[in-house]
Amino acid sequence: MRWFLTQEASGEAGFEDLLAYAQVKLPARAKLECARNFWDEMGHGKQGAMHSQMLDNMVNELGLQPAVATTVWESLALANTMVGLATTRRYAYHALGALGVIELTAPARVKQVAAGMRRLGLSGHSRAYFDLHAALDISHARAWIREVISPLVEAKPACAQALAEGALMRLRCGERCFERYFQDLRCDKQAGHAPAVGLALC
Repeated sequence: MRWFLTQEASGEAGFEDLLAYAQVKLPARAKLECARNFWDEMGHGKQGAMHSQMLDNMVNELGLQPAVATTVWESLALANTMVGLATTRRYAYHALGALGVIELTAPARVKQVAAGMRRLGLSGHSRAYFDLHAALDISHARAWIREVISPLVEAKPACAQALAEGALMRLRCGERCFERYFQDLRCDKQAGHAPAVGLALC
């Protein structure tokens, strides 16, 4: 679990920062939803409630040491893809599609992570980031479709392809990560020791 959480922390590109880049010059309705989402990510102005701060708290409490040198390339590729889409203007719609699919897929995924942490006896403080997103991202996903995706496609149908491509890119990056995690964790369980970094052991 510590290895998995380290990989997840290393591959976290910072949703609030990605939002800040992606919302530039959006139509008002979509921009307002980005702003509401951003405010949630920022803990409504309270540092201890910032989502990035909650993730840092988990890393610190568990003594994890995320670093590029000890992160599988699939996790780095996921983060780099998200940053590349959000910071490159011609991929603005791709970024919005990718951000939307994070909100759509996060609740079920983080619920399982939180359940695993709970089974291992990890504290509620260390689980807080995952527990929060298991609930909050359900409403975020609905609002993203209603206030960002649908209005953009209605106003400019041609953008639908880029939105879909961005969503698929993020889904594929996530799929590769979990394929790699599964491979390394399965092989290391068979070998009887902790996961290697950078290569599978079987």
